[in-house]
This record gives sequence, C-alpha cells and structure tokens, in this order.
Amino acid sequence: MSKFKLAMVQMAVGMSKSDNVAKAVKFITEASSAGANIITLPECFNSPYGTKFFPEYAEPIPGPSTQALSEAAKKNSVYVVGGSIPEKDGDKIYNTCAIYNPSGEMIAKHRKVHLFDIDVPGKITFKESEILSPGDQFTMFKTPYCTVGVGICYDIRFAEMAQIYANKGCKLLVYPGAFNMTTGPKHWELLQRGRALDNQVFVGTASPARDTEAGYVAWGHSRVVDPWGEVISATDEKESIVYADIDLDKLEEMRKMIPLKQQKRHDLYVPPSLNVDSKRRGDLYEVSS
Repeated sequence: MSKFKLAMVQMAVGMSKSDNVAKAVKFITEASSAGANIITLPECFNSPYGTKFFPEYAEPIPGPSTQALSEAAKKNSVYVVGGSIPEKDGDKIYNTCAIYNPSGEMIAKHRKVHLFDIDVPGKITFKESEILSPGDQFTMFKTPYCTVGVGICYDIRFAEMAQIYANKGCKLLVYPGAFNMTTGPKHWELLQRGRALDNQVFVGTASPARDTEAGYVAWGHSRVVDPWGEVISATDEKESIVYADIDLDKLEEMRKMIPLKQQKRHDLYVPPSLNVDSKRRGDLYEVSS
C-alpha cells in the first residue's frame, strides 16, 4: 500500500477541556469522512499552551482525553496521532502524544524529548522545564503504508532525531507543534523543509489555530512537505484541515535520483574521540533497507 491520505488538524484551543476534546473528535470524524487514513492533532489540543495551564489540565494516559481519541480512531477506522496533552505520571508532567490504530488500541506514546526553553530578548521567554519533564526515547509506529516517526514541536529543531528515524526506516515524520509569532514566521516552514529534504521523507506538522487573545499566540500554518523539500499542502492561521495525498512510490523515485543513503560516509561521521575502530563505525548507525 504505497498511497494514503494524511490529515493535519489545525484547531482552535480554548479554556474548556471538554469542548476542546469534543472539537478534536469532530475534526477526526470530518477528516475520516474526507478519506484520511492517518490524522494528526495539534500540540496541546485539550489545553491552552502555557506552563501555568499544564498542572491544571494534566491527566494520566489513558484518561478522559485519550479515551475519546481511542473511541474516535475505532469508530472511524483511522490512525490517530493525538497531538499532545499534559500527561500526569506520578509527580511528573510530560508533554505527550498518544497514537491509536484503527481498532482504537494505543500503539505508541511519545513524550516530548527536547523541552522548549528559549529566551529571545524583547520577543519571547518560555521555559517548559519549569513544569514539564522530558521524555527519554524516540517513538515510531508501523502502519500498512509505512513506518512513522513522531516528534513534538521543539523536537523538530534537532536534526539528529529525524536522521535516526529515517535510518530506522521511517518515511513519514509528524510533528504536532505550536510555534509562536517570533519563531514561526522565520523557522517553522524552513525546519519542516530541512527535515524532509535532508532525510528524503515526508514531513507533516499540525499547529493550533491562532488565537490573538491567548497568552501564547500560535503561528498556525500547518503543512505537509515532500521528500523534495516542496510544500505540497498548507493552510494559514485559521482553523482548517490540511490534507495531502502521500505517494511513497514518488519517495522511492526521489531517493533513486539522489541516492544519499548509499553515499553516506558512516566511516567518517563518528568523532575520533570516541575511539571506535573505523571498520565498526558503520555499526553505530542502524540503517533500515
């Protein structure tokens, strides 16, 4: 199965958790009716984005919000990449994405690995680490179409993560994310195109819709980028669903034209300081055919 339809949901997120979850389910149903096979929600789809909100809106997984996603996935027979919610686990809170298969089973869970701690003088200061704990593993899940790698927002800035996903056989990377009005216009699309082009994979992003009255204003502009680095589907800042017809045969054609995978010099990529024999350096890179 080399062709499928991807949907990236850009929804407005308000103060009511129950309303947010109901809206997410509504969008999943709408995307399914339009023929989508894999549907991705935005980062913090059940909660306003902000450190002061995370403790109030946090819940365990499974919990009410993710149970609704499970039921929606099963009812519509689709894969649901559940954006993210503040997840409470013991005395820690994570920014977590739960993934469900068409039977409603949770098949993966990604906790945001790289926390959003930045300070741009005169523009924005934000420190997720004041409240959140980082995840400690990368997350992939298999579908009948391809293996999918998952990151959340700030994870997209780290090229090594995408490279590992591609080396392990992922052909699609999805990033629920809420870039802001400072970094969004400058970096959002650029990072997506970079991750897609460097790794010759499809990249999809799902942002909350923009709310100029919110304490944290999301950039929006959800997108899907192909392995050639071209944006093949996109939206503006308002509520919408971005659809893309993914053709994996085209991915293979692009890889044949520019065979980066076969041309990589793994014998040179490991720093000499690691004292690894050159014949064994390639073993440090797990490459899937």
